[in-house]
Amino acid sequence: MPNPLRRMPVAVAAALLALAMACGPQTAGSDRALAAQLKAQAEAWDQAILRKDAQAIADNVSADFRHIAKTGDMADRAAFLKDLLSPDLVIHPYTVEDFDVRIYGDCALLCGRTRMTGTYQGRPFKSHYRYIDTYVRQDGRWRVCSVQITAMPE
Repeated sequence: MPNPLRRMPVAVAAALLALAMACGPQTAGSDRALAAQLKAQAEAWDQAILRKDAQAIADNVSADFRHIAKTGDMADRAAFLKDLLSPDLVIHPYTVEDFDVRIYGDCALLCGRTRMTGTYQGRPFKSHYRYIDTYVRQDGRWRVCSVQITAMPE
């Protein structure tokens, strides 16, 4: 089969190459903008969790949400929200380290590491973990559909 690119005029090939190069940075730029948007959304979610803002927490979670704990236990959306909003749980302010966003079309993976402290039923706790939050774009909106936590040594 003949190669149609061999018969393409040099000017046309150059124009196509220039067009392809021009499109590359725009795509990368839009990914950077989306990554910044998702980072801000994740930070707002963290703050909502600290405030126990039930509506803001729930609004960021998909209907089919799943949480895989560091023990391997799995919780659905209702159980996750109930546990997180329990008055027995108090989470102190925390920061996320090693934060990273990877975007794959309508799916984004937000990863990081957190050292969390607080109290549960009046008893202090410490937790050091790495996590991955999977966000999906549904109806034009990004929501967390899955969270998985892996314990790290103190």
